[in-house]
Amino acid sequence: MPDQTPLLRFGIIADPQYADLGPDPALNRYFRKSLDRVAEAIEVFNGEELDFVVTLGDIIDRGFENFDDILPLYEKSRHPTYFLLGNHDYAVSAQHLPAVAGRVGLERGYYDLVIGQYRLVFLDGSDVSVFSAPVNDPRTALAKERLSALKQTGARNAQTWNGSLGDEQLTWLASVLAKADVDGEQVIVFNHYPVFPPNRHNMWDSQRILDTLAKFESFTVYFCGHNHDGDFGLLHGRPFVTVKGMVDTPEHNAFTIVSVFTDRIEIEGYGREESRVVPLGTVLA
Repeated sequence: MPDQTPLLRFGIIADPQYADLGPDPALNRYFRKSLDRVAEAIEVFNGEELDFVVTLGDIIDRGFENFDDILPLYEKSRHPTYFLLGNHDYAVSAQHLPAVAGRVGLERGYYDLVIGQYRLVFLDGSDVSVFSAPVNDPRTALAKERLSALKQTGARNAQTWNGSLGDEQLTWLASVLAKADVDGEQVIVFNHYPVFPPNRHNMWDSQRILDTLAKFESFTVYFCGHNHDGDFGLLHGRPFVTVKGMVDTPEHNAFTIVSVFTDRIEIEGYGREESRVVPLGTVLA
């Protein structure tokens, strides 16, 4: 008989992308509505027994001042709340770029923590990008080089609104996974950007990230946003779940509750988000 009590349970919000702006029907984005949608999601989460709530980046659409409107909504959560940063969170004036991570309570864009037997890894997919650092920062120069090289290959994810991991972060990721292997932990990875299945929204260095994850038995599942249409794929038996964007459509919300069991993950979708049950434990060669 399948396990009935989850070992870990959490809520996910992706891409609220709030701004005090009128709608953009061409992009199907309704920025002001995200305040009510985040409030609704928090209310639903508060009615459930959860270990935490995570927002997968693009908290705002643009404008540093918009953090002031949306972040107080999370203060009503009775569960711990964690944040990632997406490309739109850096759509602020140059003077505010160094303050973006601190505004959502982060010392740096990537970090990890442990809940029970699970290690949660939060990646900074904007680490090396053309928008997250000042123009004269070495990371910006490196990002331009990486993007130019990727464009020359004709890759469809060679877009200015994607990013990549710095070498230091990738080394850190491998060390966290290696320690999790030794300690018998299971690793759940969160990122703003997808790496699989192939899509124009994927990180520039998706393949080297996938190669890193595949080396470690502890890697269990990957959750992301950024692609507002959502997506899903299995690679070597590990699920890669892209959660739909909350800011999209004039009427419908989108968020999810994830329950992790020993043998499966149950994803309960709200609004536009799909529900699915994903088996765990079968790693394909």
